[in-house]
Amino acid sequence: MTTLVHATDTLTRDALTVLQPGFEGTTAPDWLLRRIGEGLSSVGLFGRNVAGPEQLSRLTAQLRAEREDVLVAIDEEGGDVTRLEVNEGSSFPGNYALGRVDDVELTRAVARELGRRLIACGIDLNWAPSADVNSNVENPVIGVRSFGPDPDLVARHTVAYVDGLQGVGVAACTKHFPGHGDTNVDSHDALPRIDVDLATLHARELVPFRAAIAAGTKAVMSAHILLSALDTRHPATLSPQILTGLLRQELGFEGLIVTDGMEMQAVAATYGIERGSVLAIAAGADAICVGGGLCDEGTVLQLRDALVDAVRTGELPEERLADAAARVRALAAWTQAHRARGAGSASGAAVQEGTAPGADIGLVAARRALRITKGAGVYTPVSGAPFVASFTPVANFAVGDETPWGIAAELDRLLPGTETGSFGEDAGADSALKAAGERRIVAVVRDLHRHPWMTAAVDALVAARPDTVVVEMGLNEAEPRGALHIATHGAARVCGRAAAEAVAGTGA
Repeated sequence: MTTLVHATDTLTRDALTVLQPGFEGTTAPDWLLRRIGEGLSSVGLFGRNVAGPEQLSRLTAQLRAEREDVLVAIDEEGGDVTRLEVNEGSSFPGNYALGRVDDVELTRAVARELGRRLIACGIDLNWAPSADVNSNVENPVIGVRSFGPDPDLVARHTVAYVDGLQGVGVAACTKHFPGHGDTNVDSHDALPRIDVDLATLHARELVPFRAAIAAGTKAVMSAHILLSALDTRHPATLSPQILTGLLRQELGFEGLIVTDGMEMQAVAATYGIERGSVLAIAAGADAICVGGGLCDEGTVLQLRDALVDAVRTGELPEERLADAAARVRALAAWTQAHRARGAGSASGAAVQEGTAPGADIGLVAARRALRITKGAGVYTPVSGAPFVASFTPVANFAVGDETPWGIAAELDRLLPGTETGSFGEDAGADSALKAAGERRIVAVVRDLHRHPWMTAAVDALVAARPDTVVVEMGLNEAEPRGALHIATHGAARVCGRAAAEAVAGTGA
């Protein structure tokens, strides 16, 4: 009887260990602390958990007071996808800007500085970088989150990013395996399908992941995409052929396999999160990410019990669950060892005080990523306070709509009195012209090539006011237009600042 009870306790702890749940609030709820004490080994943080660096440090200390080796993860890509600076915009440009500069040492320095800031706040697992090759310019969810459309470029910058993060003790989680770049569906909403052959897959999608594995990435995140050349039935997250056959056996990855959010519709709508989580662990995943939209105790207990029941009914081999839990604990041990080594160092103190070398590296990178094209006419720099017309598409779930973007705030610092208006699909050029009055117009767009309504509005605006400046903050795929066209290659706050400097003629 004693042996049976011990086995049951071990099983329950293993089931808790493989979960990476989120939660509500800027302090840890009692239920979360209690489950950490019972075996929960990881916690995922999102924008709703972050009010600032000091608060975040208190939160992670609160979690580690309950369990010293708990893994604290976050989705901090920099650029458009930021949680550390969710309310003000990122201090770092995203992957597309870094790929456009194509200086791997710059990418490594950006990732290193981002890693320093994460470590300073007590975060040791970053669900980044995106190693997706953005081969489809209509992709609604990757876009500027990718280093670009060239596999070799993406590979070398993925390696630099992994090196930068892990060099300061933050485990990188390279995503979204086996590659989310050639999709035109957002897996938050539905199941994307990629129908390329195996030769294309190996020559394109898998190139950055092979490089990341060779560079020692500690974790890989699976994608909720159907890759018909490998599995015609299951998305990658639930596919033994992809997670075990391809990633483990063929590519030789021995680290932690983390799922993308199991509440995303690409999985949840067909399988439900409980059934999906069981299938994911059985397929070869080691950690279940859940919490972008589901973040309560009931969800954690449902997933724990689903895994335990699957072992007891024989659907999920106990050895597979135990192996997954062991990989989580191994990564926790690696991060704990790095924290212990850095706790008393001078560099650690510099991070805590915000004085680490290279603190402005994000702005340096954003400035270098700018591409400026003058129109056919004579361009006159903007000297008075302009009107900024932001043409705003619907944000995808990964980016969210809570993080500000654009250049108005940064331009107002340089040209006080700058006014701004936001215009959606139901508002055309006439609305922007009326709001602008006699002011010089700066039109700000995001992925102009993907939105015909936006293209029509901007073209009409430029026709009516030829001195209009156009700032593209998404993929730079449309033809340049306007008296001055500025491509920032991302919508991070520092990208907005760099663009504002160019508009005002004060660029460094």
